[in-house]
Amino acid sequence: MKIAIASDHAALRLKARLADWLREAGHEVADLGPDTPDSVDYPDYGYRLAQHVADGKATRGVALCGSGIGISMSVNRNPACRCVLASEPLSAKLGREHNDANVIAMGERLIGEDMAIACLETFLATEFAGGRHQRRVDKLSAPE
Repeated sequence: MKIAIASDHAALRLKARLADWLREAGHEVADLGPDTPDSVDYPDYGYRLAQHVADGKATRGVALCGSGIGISMSVNRNPACRCVLASEPLSAKLGREHNDANVIAMGERLIGEDMAIACLETFLATEFAGGRHQRRVDKLSAPE
């Protein structure tokens, strides 16, 4: 699977660890930055990640910041993206299963590496249930 990953400066270490884990699992990873610990603005990286997914350059995205909140908000401004903020695997599962989330957000300051990997693994392994959920997902992708 092609997966894009981006963070702000507060989640640089988690981004590196998850990118390594994804590559080890056989995924193609596009690291959209940043590359240094210098302070950056999470919306810039959230928008970059969202556009990468919206353009079809990646099937899924991983968005990271200190809490996961700000970057998830920026990703969700793109109507082609449905970003789930997860801190445990059940949220990741339900985000995929019920909302067809194509991006997962997590916060390095709030989640450990092992839990982040568990969330990401669940997110990637879970299929969208469709059915009664499809109507709602369609509305998310076409706001009026």
